[in-house]
Amino acid sequence: MSRVEQLEQRITELNATELKELRQWFDRYEAELWDREIEKDSKSGKLRRLVDQAVSDDQTGHSTEL
Repeated sequence: MSRVEQLEQRITELNATELKELRQWFDRYEAELWDREIEKDSKSGKLRRLVDQAVSDDQTGHSTEL
């Protein structure tokens, strides 16, 4: 049995409260991973083109205020 299958099995054994706690933990964990990826991409310059495009769109009136 793979590790994922083992986790799946264990998750099916959780009660409602434990499952809620797991969901909350996983949401935080996933958000942290996403934040690290964005930070890495920002530092590497990977997002520069998107920033430049957004600034250009705003300066030329091609953006919408939220």
